Amino acid sequence: MIKNIIPIFILTLLLSINVSCNKQKPTTTTEKVAVKQFQTEIPIYDFNQLEPLLYTERDKIYIVNFWAMWCAPCVKELPYLQEFAAKNPAIELVLVSLDFTKDIETKLKPFLEKNKITSKVILLDDPDANTWIDKIDPNWSGAIPFTIIFNNKKRLFFERAFEDLKDLENEINKIRNH
Repeated sequence: MIKNIIPIFILTLLLSINVSCNKQKPTTTTEKVAVKQFQTEIPIYDFNQLEPLLYTERDKIYIVNFWAMWCAPCVKELPYLQEFAAKNPAIELVLVSLDFTKDIETKLKPFLEKNKITSKVILLDDPDANTWIDKIDPNWSGAIPFTIIFNNKKRLFFERAFEDLKDLENEINKIRNH
């Protein structure tokens, strides 16, 4: 009797393993979608390294936005900047974070991912703000958000947050239509 039970037991075991393995979802190929990834490295610049990014010889439009995670108006306008950049790949957006370098891994990167910010981010770590703020715009008080929209023909400075996407588009059109 035991001799008959062992083959039945083994057969049952093999069948149950086979059935359970067949319940796996079939592997399917998924279409590759071009999704812009989050930055894995946030470069740290001093002002001398950042300054060349604030000027161009080209007709291409650039947006450079100075912001920080602790600045509520900055955080509020980031989705408008991100949406505009996604819809207008010919325009280059650079987000210059004024956050602390020690917070890059623990706070800044998680913040960017949570808020789906895929635009280029640079962290400006230059303690001599009184000097570099005046070099960017002598009329800038140092308050953020602060945005420069420019090409080789025109420069506009904004010491305020953009209210919505339309507000940002209206200001960029002043450069486009110049």
